[in-house]
Amino acid sequence: MSTATYIVKGMTCGHCVSSVKEEVGEVAGVTSVEVDLASGLLRVDGDGSVDAAKIVAAVEEAGYEVANQS
Repeated sequence: MSTATYIVKGMTCGHCVSSVKEEVGEVAGVTSVEVDLASGLLRVDGDGSVDAAKIVAAVEEAGYEVANQS
Protein backbone atom coordinates (compact mmCIF):
# COMPACT_ATOMS: atom_id res chain seq x y z
CA MET A 1 0.00 0.00 0.00
CA SER A 2 1.29 3.46 -0.85
CA THR A 3 0.11 6.97 -0.10
CA ALA A 4 0.72 10.11 -2.13
CA THR A 5 -0.36 13.67 -1.45
CA TYR A 6 -1.04 16.48 -3.87
CA ILE A 7 -2.18 20.10 -3.62
CA VAL A 8 -5.12 20.85 -5.91
CA LYS A 9 -5.76 24.43 -7.03
CA GLY A 10 -9.12 25.84 -8.07
CA MET A 11 -11.58 23.97 -5.85
CA THR A 12 -14.18 26.29 -4.31
CA CYS A 13 -17.04 24.08 -3.09
CA GLY A 14 -18.22 20.62 -2.12
CA HIS A 15 -19.08 19.80 -5.71
CA CYS A 16 -15.45 20.48 -6.66
CA VAL A 17 -14.32 18.01 -4.00
CA SER A 18 -16.78 15.40 -5.27
CA SER A 19 -15.58 15.82 -8.85
CA VAL A 20 -11.94 15.33 -7.88
CA LYS A 21 -12.75 12.33 -5.67
CA GLU A 22 -14.78 10.70 -8.43
CA GLU A 23 -12.16 11.15 -11.17
CA VAL A 24 -9.19 10.12 -9.00
CA GLY A 25 -11.14 7.18 -7.57
CA GLU A 26 -11.46 5.73 -11.08
CA VAL A 27 -7.68 5.50 -11.58
CA ALA A 28 -6.48 1.89 -11.59
CA GLY A 29 -4.93 0.86 -8.28
CA VAL A 30 -6.46 3.65 -6.18
CA THR A 31 -8.04 2.27 -3.01
CA SER A 32 -8.91 5.48 -1.12
CA VAL A 33 -9.22 9.20 -1.90
CA GLU A 34 -9.49 12.04 0.63
CA VAL A 35 -9.85 15.70 -0.36
CA ASP A 36 -9.73 18.70 1.98
CA LEU A 37 -11.40 21.74 0.43
CA ALA A 38 -9.84 24.32 2.76
CA SER A 39 -6.23 23.29 2.17
CA GLY A 40 -6.62 21.75 -1.28
CA LEU A 41 -4.91 18.62 0.02
CA LEU A 42 -5.57 15.45 -1.97
CA ARG A 43 -4.47 12.19 -0.35
CA VAL A 44 -4.46 9.07 -2.48
CA ASP A 45 -3.96 5.57 -1.12
CA GLY A 46 -3.21 2.83 -3.59
CA ASP A 47 -1.93 -0.68 -4.06
CA GLY A 48 1.56 0.48 -5.06
CA SER A 49 1.00 0.48 -8.81
CA VAL A 50 -0.66 3.90 -9.02
CA ASP A 51 0.94 6.13 -11.64
CA ALA A 52 1.30 9.74 -10.40
CA ALA A 53 0.81 11.03 -13.95
CA LYS A 54 -2.59 9.33 -14.06
CA ILE A 55 -3.59 11.03 -10.78
CA VAL A 56 -2.58 14.42 -12.20
CA ALA A 57 -4.49 13.67 -15.42
CA ALA A 58 -7.59 12.69 -13.41
CA VAL A 59 -7.46 15.97 -11.45
CA GLU A 60 -7.14 17.88 -14.73
CA GLU A 61 -10.04 15.89 -16.20
CA ALA A 62 -12.13 17.08 -13.24
CA GLY A 63 -11.20 20.65 -14.21
CA TYR A 64 -8.54 21.49 -11.63
CA GLU A 65 -4.77 21.83 -11.42
CA VAL A 66 -2.21 20.02 -9.30
CA ALA A 67 0.10 22.61 -7.73
CA ASN A 68 2.58 20.07 -6.36
CA GLN A 69 2.88 16.51 -5.15
CA SER A 70 4.81 14.54 -2.56
